Amino acid sequence: MPGCLSYVVASDPKDPEALWITEVWDSPVSHKASLGLPAVKEALSKGRPLIAGFGERFETNPLSGYGLSSTSTRAA
Repeated sequence: MPGCLSYVVASDPKDPEALWITEVWDSPVSHKASLGLPAVKEALSKGRPLIAGFGERFETNPLSGYGLSSTSTRAA
């Protein structure tokens, strides 16, 4: 997806029913634009019934990571 540098889905070792999704975007603008793409809208509408709820949402500023350039500034 344009602007998406990393997308990781991980299980929660303390809660087998929970997932952690970490996305790294080149900018908040790219992330927001992705939400308007038809494929993303379709995936969200299919996935929403499977989601019991959302916990907290965290935004971070990546400092480094495999595959990330020094211009990577946000994760959502």
